[in-house]
Amino acid sequence: MKPQLLSKKQIISELQKLNNWKLVEKEILKTFEHRDFVQAMGFVNSVAILAEKYDHHPDIDIRWNKVTLTLSTHSAGGLTEKDFSLAKEMENISH
Repeated sequence: MKPQLLSKKQIISELQKLNNWKLVEKEILKTFEHRDFVQAMGFVNSVAILAEKYDHHPDIDIRWNKVTLTLSTHSAGGLTEKDFSLAKEMENISH
């Protein structure tokens, strides 16, 4: 069954619960800054484990100590609850 797309109102509400995530068209994204490359890669590995657990995989862009994560449910054509649930989990492991 295809995940249910969130309405614009639901997306805005969910974004308010997150710290510094941005809405760009049909995706949400955030750049996490770390002390150095090794710490950034450790974060990416933790994100990979979460993504497998959720069976939902973000786009990941790594720039030395900065990791940008982008979420969207491609099979639904936009944002679903899966995106916001995973974003919250990523927030938790980023500290």
